Amino acid sequence: MNKTISLTMALLMAAASSMAVAQGSWKPERNIEIIVGSTPGTGTDRTARLIQKIWQEQKALPVTSTVVNKPGAGGAVGWAYMGPKAGDAHVLQVTSYNIVTNHITGRSALTYSDFTPISLLISEYIGFAVKADSPYKTLAELAKALRENPESVPIGTSSSAGGANHIAAGLLAKAAGADIKKLKVVIYGGGGEALTATLGGHVAVWVNSASSIAAAQAAGTIRPLAIAAPQRLPGALAKLPTAKEAGFPMVADNWRLLIAPKGLNPAQVAYWDNAFKTLTQSKEWNDDLAAAQMTNSYRNSAETTKYIAEEYGDIKEILTELGLAKPAR
Repeated sequence: MNKTISLTMALLMAAASSMAVAQGSWKPERNIEIIVGSTPGTGTDRTARLIQKIWQEQKALPVTSTVVNKPGAGGAVGWAYMGPKAGDAHVLQVTSYNIVTNHITGRSALTYSDFTPISLLISEYIGFAVKADSPYKTLAELAKALRENPESVPIGTSSSAGGANHIAAGLLAKAAGADIKKLKVVIYGGGGEALTATLGGHVAVWVNSASSIAAAQAAGTIRPLAIAAPQRLPGALAKLPTAKEAGFPMVADNWRLLIAPKGLNPAQVAYWDNAFKTLTQSKEWNDDLAAAQMTNSYRNSAETTKYIAEEYGDIKEILTELGLAKPAR
């Protein structure tokens, strides 16, 4: 009896070992598609093309890779493309904050849990700026005006209601003790339009990414007030205080996320964990992020899944307060 049990256990252990070896040996066998749910030149497209460029130059993969743009419906076209490809680790997608916000606001039926989160890649923190001759000299002065009469301080942002920039405005108002349901937020088609409206006096505040604010600051047309980052950013915005330093403990981050179709096995996930860990440690990657006022926020698949789940709850809370969350069905 003992011999039979021992033999059975040995066979099971051998089978498990064989399976582990087989799973551990996975690597891509054909071209990798890097999907982008927006047009060429956008932030997610730029990230995808940087990934592809580094892989190609460093010969990091045993196969080729290409960037494929599938714009439309705020990213939903790209997400829908991934749906029928369950288990296919040769298809990746660079996406962003809207994979969470669009689900909460009802713009999309899909969210992060309909895919395999592979890596959180980048943090793109959001800042607050006014035109150079604005009466608001500090974030505290702006917050005071919002607290006293939020409707008197029109805020210009982009690119959709309930997006990362809109949420940043809501988080500031909440931290300031203002009634966020009375915020006057004007949504423009792009950051340039919102900046033009700010410079023309049509709105009082411009809310946008750190990179956009740094570029406008260099032109001398705006006065940045603060950046909603955990700590000060290096480079052009090094002297700009964080919102927390200004007295308002908040962080607003339009992160970049890498996902794959649902149903990847552990070996496939492990391969991409290693690939993106290596990529995000490279000099080329970090130099490019620094030049763009972005932050390396690499997390592996397990850490990313946990982080996005927590983010989903926080984002849903502020969108509910803004009156933009779709009621649960």
